[in-house]
Amino acid sequence: MTLQNRIDPWGNLVAVKARGEFLGNRGILHDNDKNIVKPWAHKNWVTCELSFKGIKRKLFGQNSYSELFFLDEATALAAGHRPCAYCRRQRYNEFKNLWLKCKTDLKSISVSEIDKQLHAERAARGGVKVKHSCAFEKLPDGAFIEIGGEAFLFWKGKLKEWSFDGYVSSISLPAKDEVVTLLTPPSIVELLSNGFVPQVHDSAIS
Repeated sequence: MTLQNRIDPWGNLVAVKARGEFLGNRGILHDNDKNIVKPWAHKNWVTCELSFKGIKRKLFGQNSYSELFFLDEATALAAGHRPCAYCRRQRYNEFKNLWLKCKTDLKSISVSEIDKQLHAERAARGGVKVKHSCAFEKLPDGAFIEIGGEAFLFWKGKLKEWSFDGYVSSISLPAKDEVVTLLTPPSIVELLSNGFVPQVHDSAIS
């Protein structure tokens, strides 16, 4: 049975056989028959390591969170997932510290406040993706945009078309002042613009 647990840059849960490089968690989303019954159970959407301290998990087990998978960290960020504070503590601290630097003059911020802001930027009632816009020239490395119903990663001066198996091709760049449809939440785009560098699938580099 192919589980509905692969996540695309829109944050959709899709049943495909493609593997992922990161694990995700939005709470318990499945029923006893391993069918997805809701798009999220809470607002703290996180990105986790595939392997951590030798812990073995049975996918979509009873009374346990639904294991979700992403092609790479850039995809997870586009879907609105932040680094997990438990299994990716160093990465989480980097994310949170840069968030503080970019978003507020306060000396501290709770993770629940971060999650609340991200949730407002990524998802509407019913699971619909919230999309944003910006001028193409302001797009940082690691951000996703939508063109013609497809998702594209901006990376090292190129737009790479996304798929569950990897990035498949590059396309011509829009004009610098062209307004593009942004999939990555604006708060995360701000972090990307200020030095947060996401892990990307090897196919984005070739």
